[in-house]
Amino acid sequence: MNQVPLDIVILAAGKGTRMRSDLPKVLHPLAGRPLVSHVISAARAVGGNRICVVYGFGGDAVPKTLNDESLTFVLQAEQLGTGHAVQQALPALDASGVTLVLYGDVPLTRPDTLKPLIAAAQSGNLGLLTVMLHDPAGYGRIVRENERVARIVEHKDATEIEREIREVNTGILAAPTAKLHAWLGNLKSNNAQGEYYLTDIIAMAVADGVDVLTSHPADEWEVLGVNSKSQLAELERIHQRNIVRALLDDGVTLIDPARIDVRGELHCGRDVSIDVGCVFEGRVEIGDGVMIGPYCVLKNVRIASGTKIDAFSHLADSEIGEDVRIGPFSRTRPGTKLMRDAHVGNFVEIKNSVVAEGAKVNHLSYVGDAEVGAKSNIGAGTITCNYDGANKHKTVIGENAFIGSNTALVAPVSIGDNATIGAGSVITRDAPAGELTLARGKQLTITGWKRPVKTKKEN
Repeated sequence: MNQVPLDIVILAAGKGTRMRSDLPKVLHPLAGRPLVSHVISAARAVGGNRICVVYGFGGDAVPKTLNDESLTFVLQAEQLGTGHAVQQALPALDASGVTLVLYGDVPLTRPDTLKPLIAAAQSGNLGLLTVMLHDPAGYGRIVRENERVARIVEHKDATEIEREIREVNTGILAAPTAKLHAWLGNLKSNNAQGEYYLTDIIAMAVADGVDVLTSHPADEWEVLGVNSKSQLAELERIHQRNIVRALLDDGVTLIDPARIDVRGELHCGRDVSIDVGCVFEGRVEIGDGVMIGPYCVLKNVRIASGTKIDAFSHLADSEIGEDVRIGPFSRTRPGTKLMRDAHVGNFVEIKNSVVAEGAKVNHLSYVGDAEVGAKSNIGAGTITCNYDGANKHKTVIGENAFIGSNTALVAPVSIGDNATIGAGSVITRDAPAGELTLARGKQLTITGWKRPVKTKKEN
């Protein structure tokens, strides 16, 4: 299929009036990514030499958001129809190759569905993706003569008989680029909308003796587009159901398959269990036997086997070792590494820190820019004071240290191996290994002191 160069044009210039938004339609998120990003992924999967994104509404919002130097961006200053949009991309295309046309608001088309179209174009034909709809209202109809495609008629321009046709055009097609160039040059705007329809090239191809070879998607949802927030929500559910089906087929236990959101890549090992309401963003890798409690959010996290994450925990840009226990109500921020058998518990926040094997930070603590040694215990309410108002500083806690509750470790500071810090201490200097270190103010009792009483107001 790659014997002829392949260019791909993605039409992404539309405003999307029914979205009722200042954001270009193709930038609205589906599973945490812009709609057009899903289309770009499919384009890359079929091996396009050049991917050209035609943008318009919203100024430079589309190229700025995608921010991808491997893409070619072409401005369609006036939105005069799909044919006009492809015309804008022609100078960027290889005339010796073929061109596949996709739509930035049709995000769920499988790469395998596109391959027959490309093969048809590489053989000198025009490949056209069509679909049979129970209710084809609003779609361009495929008009056949002697079972061969003769032309496409838009719904608004169709006769009553033509509107009875159930086979409709998806707009997705592939054609030899040189022929496409000639056909686009002959487009007219003499239709109800006054636009240049890409679909008009079908009749031109037939007139030139070029066969129009149709293929069909395996599922209707592959060619569904987004024109409203309601349709966007419907595609979100379809996409999530597809992800869930794949997870279940891979042996993942989902307590309720209807209550999970994957907004990126989720890769699971064997015997993984995920409770309700969890959200996965970016790339998340989960090892064998991991249990994720309800309502957790995981973003760009790698979790080794045997770990348990309890409810309402939020993990981001972190590495979690084997047999770790996290939560409930825990948070790990970017740069966190929890080694084997570490414990991070209720209302604990870890940031840019390494918690070594067997160490415990179980209650109401903040550990930032720190190293916590193996088997050390951090008492409830302990904080590493890592920020002086201008710069961040590091705290180093040795192995088997015991930090008493409500301790403030003012960085930069080091706590030695086997050291003990008395509860309520404010540690500003290094604490030696194997010793008890205290830093408290003297306790006083003031005899006879009385609490203030409320003064009665005079009328």
